[in-house]
Amino acid sequence: MSEEGRFTIHLEQREGFQINAQFGVKRVPDLLMDEPPPLGEQAGPNPSRMLTAAAADCLAASLLYCVFKEEPPDHCLRVEATCIVARNEKKRMRVSGLQIRLIVADVVKEAPRFHRCKDLFEDFCVVSASIRAGIPMQVTVLDQAGTVLHQSS
Repeated sequence: MSEEGRFTIHLEQREGFQINAQFGVKRVPDLLMDEPPPLGEQAGPNPSRMLTAAAADCLAASLLYCVFKEEPPDHCLRVEATCIVARNEKKRMRVSGLQIRLIVADVVKEAPRFHRCKDLFEDFCVVSASIRAGIPMQVTVLDQAGTVLHQSS
């Protein structure tokens, strides 16, 4: 990976399992992360929730960019992201799967580029493509009526 593709995020433990994350971007506030009880107090999202949100956001942005480029319409997409956590063969808790559902408004599914983009967008999402190398992931695109418009293979 080239140097231009690198960034550093700084994390600092505050109290208990609360970790403050600094993203190194002026306009982005710090984020407090925490574990759920009994370890922490769930004062913020835990790493599994952050991983799930990162994959979902990346897929949403990738689809919107492919369909509309720089100017997607407001409020045209919702995402439901489910993280499945289970014990592995060593009885350790692991993220064992992600299920991402992108629900698009009519303006998305009727856009001229949608038909082509629905089969391409997953390949351009940096985060989900990287996660998929180690975690099974199912991606589904639906319209607001619940009709499946695309499903990953």
